[in-house]
Amino acid sequence: MELIDRFAWHMRNVEGVEQVMTLPIAAKLVYAGYNEGNARWRTLPRDGDSLRLATQSFETDSGLLNSDCSAMSIMMFLSDHKATTIDRIVAAVKQFREANSAYDVNFHVERDKAITAAAETGEEWHTDAVNLRLGTGNIGVMAAINDTVRASEHTILYLLYAAVFVMCLISFRSILAALCILLPLVLVTELGHSLMVHLGIGMKVNTLCVVALGVGIGVDYGIYIYARMAEALKAGHPLTDAYFIALKTTGIAIFYTALTLAAGVGTWVFSALKFQADMGLMLTFMFVMNMIGAVVLMPAILRVLTWKKTPQAA
Repeated sequence: MELIDRFAWHMRNVEGVEQVMTLPIAAKLVYAGYNEGNARWRTLPRDGDSLRLATQSFETDSGLLNSDCSAMSIMMFLSDHKATTIDRIVAAVKQFREANSAYDVNFHVERDKAITAAAETGEEWHTDAVNLRLGTGNIGVMAAINDTVRASEHTILYLLYAAVFVMCLISFRSILAALCILLPLVLVTELGHSLMVHLGIGMKVNTLCVVALGVGIGVDYGIYIYARMAEALKAGHPLTDAYFIALKTTGIAIFYTALTLAAGVGTWVFSALKFQADMGLMLTFMFVMNMIGAVVLMPAILRVLTWKKTPQAA
């Protein structure tokens, strides 16, 4: 009880933690109430009978303990659910339990063995050891999701880029074409990450899918422009003329397609749901920037990579 009480005090002093509720905290309030509410009595009783008196009114449905008091939950209420706040709190928990030797992966296995051995000899087993484990409340689940997304974020994007590169390589049979189509997508993805940082949107399972969706939509724009430019170049047109030919044909279609998609999801910005509003703004940004990247950046990359090979317009 004393260790849990010290842990609660430690966590209350962590930035982002608004309140902590534990059985020792509740017991101290009850014990002070039995003594006319005097703040001097707001402490854990050292006497076993007094401690039993202070805790006997708490049932298992309070969520503070289980039936045999072998597990006690520590509930924390946070100021927000940002990834930085969650990481700070998880780090504080791990720091405390390491400093107090209050965590053992095999604690439950060893405990069950000790209980079985004591039962065989007719004795009652007990221990004062405390095993602090991260819980599975909302914040605990978010922390686990953040760790998983953080570990797989770059892998997913790299696999997505590799798939786009291979498909473009197969379609156009040219490494140059694959690079010209892929590089604007990479740049727009990084701009999307910058927008998320600016808006305070965390990288989660849902937002990771939105980034991948932006890449999937944006690759179409680059393919349309490059395919039309490649046809014009094969017909003998210089690069500048091929670019204007592509703009007059597929460029108009790409512009209206991106405008339609952006206008559709842009209405989400006015939603009362924060997540939907954020995703509407992010998708609108991704669709528009991918269109600009395909129309402006992709031909520029092609020009830089082929500046010694392509003739200029007269």
